[in-house]
Amino acid sequence: MQLSGFNGKLALVTGAGGGIGRALVKLLHHSGCSVVATDVVAPEFDGLPRVHSRPLDVTDSVAVNALVDDIEQRLGPIGFGINVAGVLQSGTIDTIDDAQWRRTFAVNTDGVFYLCRALARVMSPRRQGVMVTVGSNAAGIPRHAMAAYGASKAATHMLMRCLGLELAPLGIRCNTVAPGSTLTPMQTGMWADERGAEQVIAGLPNIYKTGIPLGKLAQPEDVANAVMFLLSDQAGHIVMDDLYVDGGATLRG
Repeated sequence: MQLSGFNGKLALVTGAGGGIGRALVKLLHHSGCSVVATDVVAPEFDGLPRVHSRPLDVTDSVAVNALVDDIEQRLGPIGFGINVAGVLQSGTIDTIDDAQWRRTFAVNTDGVFYLCRALARVMSPRRQGVMVTVGSNAAGIPRHAMAAYGASKAATHMLMRCLGLELAPLGIRCNTVAPGSTLTPMQTGMWADERGAEQVIAGLPNIYKTGIPLGKLAQPEDVANAVMFLLSDQAGHIVMDDLYVDGGATLRG
């Protein structure tokens, strides 16, 4: 099945400098979209003529509103909005300080709220549009020493479901993709040595973490492909969904 509904559309992607975001920008471009690719430092996409790189700090609501307005005026109506920007904060609850807690929510939750709010304001009069947020399977299962990250992602998943409920009558679809362990710098940064992937796949019973039944880590493209499906016409009757892409790690759908 060939996914459709992309040709000539304009997409806005946050966190485009990282593994999943970068893979998604390339897939969107290949499918016929023009893309505004954003990150704290404007990401580089040489050789992709319809990709416009812009710097964006998603924790700055004024900057988010200004960018959406500028895109709408200069490039045209935004059809797809995808939140990929995220940060990982690990540590037991007694070691996480106020700044770390607030920074985690500022990026993972507030940033999603700011962008979705700005997009809802421009999409609602048109009565069309799609928003997808890359969350985490940590939103649906407790993780040892990841309270800040898991809580921020759980809040974001519920935000997207509530947003989907509000906007569905206007023809705007909102969904979430929940990746598990994915081969990105965020994942490898948690590994103590070269056996990191092997240990994650096998499971870590000392911290109550199940392994990955599929026997492999996700690649960024695996997650990006799931986002593409939810953006596509083929997902036209799907709203308020959490699509888990974790090789079965959370033992849930």
